[in-house]
Amino acid sequence: MYKLLIRPLLFLFNPEKAHKIALGALRVARYIPGARFLIRLCCKKRSKSLERELFGIKFPNPVGISAGLDKNGEYYNDLASLGFGFIEIGSLTPLPQSGNPAPRLFRLPKDRALINRMGINNTGVKAALNHLKKDNPRIIVGANITKNTTTPNSEAYKDYVRCVSLLYDFVDFFVLNVSCPNVKDLQQLQVGDMLSQIIDAVLEVRRYSEDSRPILLKVSPDITREQIDEIIHLCLINGIDGIVATNTTHSRDGLKTPEKQVEACGEGGLSGAPLFEKSLEMVKYIHEKSNGLLPIIASGGIMSPQQAAAMLDAGASLVEVYTGFIYEGPRFAKRIIRYLKKKARQ
Repeated sequence: MYKLLIRPLLFLFNPEKAHKIALGALRVARYIPGARFLIRLCCKKRSKSLERELFGIKFPNPVGISAGLDKNGEYYNDLASLGFGFIEIGSLTPLPQSGNPAPRLFRLPKDRALINRMGINNTGVKAALNHLKKDNPRIIVGANITKNTTTPNSEAYKDYVRCVSLLYDFVDFFVLNVSCPNVKDLQQLQVGDMLSQIIDAVLEVRRYSEDSRPILLKVSPDITREQIDEIIHLCLINGIDGIVATNTTHSRDGLKTPEKQVEACGEGGLSGAPLFEKSLEMVKYIHEKSNGLLPIIASGGIMSPQQAAAMLDAGASLVEVYTGFIYEGPRFAKRIIRYLKKKARQ
């Protein structure tokens, strides 16, 4: 029904408008008696065998939603009804910011991909905090955090510290986004002294907190082997709990969409099917290079249950979907869980 009716209707709207319509429909379901129950009945599949403990957290299943779908932390409980085991909200910045001018989100249906140059638009960490206080999460929530666009890189660590400090008691884990390709110079934070400064400052907050929240680092698929080696070393010696691999890519190699149409989308990050192999190789490399000591959340190009399984086989502990969810629909998590459960019995 989704692919035959709902997706074609949503694809009549521009991607950002369609995103709001879909999330708005989930919001409406809150107020219809029995609607959430019916959604769970249709989309949720429990599997005791797929439960796993990671970072001291018990995940009901290994399939989550990556950052970008619930930017402001407003829909986590609605999305929980769709059978996901966890969700990353954000990216969140200390102050609200409007992001880049529209249009800034584009579909490439021939490639089953998206290009976004959103610019990390969000209503700010305090707005997300208010949502979390009012609507107690019924799903494991990770906060994807980053700096404001107007904050110079030399001061970036202060923005990460502010986000962690405000959200610390209200989320289950943090992901440091230093790899978004849609904010000028943000990817420079992935290497060198500035990354060390951010990690040290955030870990200092945790050191003086009563509970220990897992802190992960999200990396780009476009960095060199030398850069990822440096990141792995830094994570292992400093106590970063894991890596999210990967963010979107600048690459436009091998696309079926006409070049002029792709160029019209601008310099945004590409997600979806063309990213899968690149992310899979990154997962394999991190797992092997760290001798399996760094837990990995695989995120990038997972468009089928088989690809989710491939990420787990490559060394990932958990997987996240975003573009695959847009193209495959609300039962995508259920399909992945059903496949993983069947595969485990073989």
